[in-house]
Amino acid sequence: MPTIILFAPLIGAIIAGFFWRLIGEKSAQIVATSLLFLSCALSWVLFFGHYEHSETHTIMQWLESGSLSVDWAIRLDRLTAVMLIVVTTVSSLVHLYSFGYMAHDDNWKEGESYKPRFFAYLSFFTFAMLMLVTSDNLLQMFFGWEGVGVASYLLIGFYYRKPSANAAAMKAFIVNRVGDFGFALGIFGIFMLTDSINFSDIFTEGHHLAELTFPFLWMEVNAIETVTLLLFIGAMGKSAQLFLHTWLPDAMEGPTPVSALIHAATMVTAGVFLVCRMSPLFEYAPGTLHFVTIIGALTAFVAATIGLVQNDIKRVIAYSTMSQLGYMFVAAGVGVYSVAMFHLFTHAFFKAMLFLGAGSVIHAMHHEQDMRNYGGLRKKIPYTFWAMMIGTLAITGVGIPLTHIGFAGFLSKDAIIESAFVGNSFAFWALVVAACFTSFYSWRLMFLTFFGTERGDHHTHEHAHDSPLVMLIPLGVLALGAIFAGMLWYEDFFGHRVEEWFGTAIYTNHETNHTLHDAHEVGPWVKASPFIAMVLGFAVAYWFYIWNPERPKQLAARNPGAYQFLLNKWYFDEVYDFLFVRPAQHIGRFLWKGVDGKTIDGAINGVAMGIIPRLTRFAGRLQSGFLFHYAFAMILGVVAIITWFAITGGAH
Repeated sequence: MPTIILFAPLIGAIIAGFFWRLIGEKSAQIVATSLLFLSCALSWVLFFGHYEHSETHTIMQWLESGSLSVDWAIRLDRLTAVMLIVVTTVSSLVHLYSFGYMAHDDNWKEGESYKPRFFAYLSFFTFAMLMLVTSDNLLQMFFGWEGVGVASYLLIGFYYRKPSANAAAMKAFIVNRVGDFGFALGIFGIFMLTDSINFSDIFTEGHHLAELTFPFLWMEVNAIETVTLLLFIGAMGKSAQLFLHTWLPDAMEGPTPVSALIHAATMVTAGVFLVCRMSPLFEYAPGTLHFVTIIGALTAFVAATIGLVQNDIKRVIAYSTMSQLGYMFVAAGVGVYSVAMFHLFTHAFFKAMLFLGAGSVIHAMHHEQDMRNYGGLRKKIPYTFWAMMIGTLAITGVGIPLTHIGFAGFLSKDAIIESAFVGNSFAFWALVVAACFTSFYSWRLMFLTFFGTERGDHHTHEHAHDSPLVMLIPLGVLALGAIFAGMLWYEDFFGHRVEEWFGTAIYTNHETNHTLHDAHEVGPWVKASPFIAMVLGFAVAYWFYIWNPERPKQLAARNPGAYQFLLNKWYFDEVYDFLFVRPAQHIGRFLWKGVDGKTIDGAINGVAMGIIPRLTRFAGRLQSGFLFHYAFAMILGVVAIITWFAITGGAH
């Protein structure tokens, strides 16, 4: 069963990508989607299994080199089971949704066969992600890690005739290479220290590695702190944490189903999964965990501030994703890995629904993405409105305070904030403020899109209509998860059944880590703080965009510096452009025109255009055609040879 789950998407990708001409475009799409639903159904079967210990299903012997021995194997435990249903559920629904969304795409010329290629990329993306989450060793994980990177490059740049799409794909690929370099160094370091990259071997070495140090420059460096930090740098790139986050908003250049797949369930959650999977090492690296917590808290806060003023509907949700990933890393950083996975699990449902709902809005508005040109759409597209409403209620954390009754985000986000209060006070306050901002920009999106009077092109509004059923069914299924996922699995992820449910999939050092236990003992005001922040954000958004719609413009005009600072995303792109992009371009231009053009080509051209023609002209003059000239030259040659031998012989 695990083997079928893993390889069904790959088979679908091969059929859709290489054999669609034999079976037809429609059949290729149906085959790829059907195989994804097969993987999804089997994943849910595995999810309801019991995992006291991890199981290993070996597929084949993969690599033998000296002491390095690696099998291609599937590691099946609770972490794997959670990731399997997240990946396959969202991916299969995205496949189904794409039937409607990609049916008529204005970015392609009539008669172009882009649909089989799109479905092949989606299926390959899913296979690579499944490779990552089922890995039994770091090399297999790195294979899947790079696989999703390649697939994301293809999907973000799917509209390859658009320069902005190509630039976004390149940016995502290059920024992730920075993080992946850290990940690779971490793998090398672990192999050097443990002589293995198999999880079953390295997970038992945490206590031993905590005592090892090695010299670096002028200081002694702790081994486990170093390798875990390198692994986390890889996670920062893939999960778009602060400083390596700039690729994420630009990834919106891909088709909307791609945004849902990348930002909800697959690529961006890989970093969170990596930290949770490597918990037996991270638990012995308190310095790295503190760094993870601070980066996660800063990411949640910074992304939430940027989301306050964005006008592109997909970019607002993209910054929301970045912020929610920060929440997950805070949970992992304070040592509550089960809660990090809880938010990953619930977030997949409501974030995929928000992205697909946004795609439905864009579809209805003829690919208009600026929310300032929306307004009053709730009557035009009621099904999409209610789906987006449920997603908004989930992400903002609506529920009954001090109970376990509420939408999915209410339970998982509150669990993180309660854990952060115990583990790191800075992170706690950063997340509470981010929760307030999240509520504001989420309700701002709803009010600008679905309420008020219509804005923008009247003809577009007049012809707006709800999406076809094939696009609405995935929204309905995801809505169930956004409503019930938190309440149904609260006890398993954060309650009293955590250790029994996760088994050996995650590790907690009970001697030093009491966060999970203490989080349940926090005061009522801590438990209620996310709800209060949510209500405050909702009230301000309602005041700004329903009661007094002119107020945001007045506030922006009164504070132009702050507004431009947030609108330009804290100027990270401009700073990176100044520090890295332009110097690289100058160096490249110098090597191209100065070294290659003038020096190398100039020297060769100088020889070719100067010395060689003169030599050939001189040689040409020597070729007179008269026999006595050639005889004379031969005699001179013989005399020179005899003279040379006479001189050298005399010397001996």
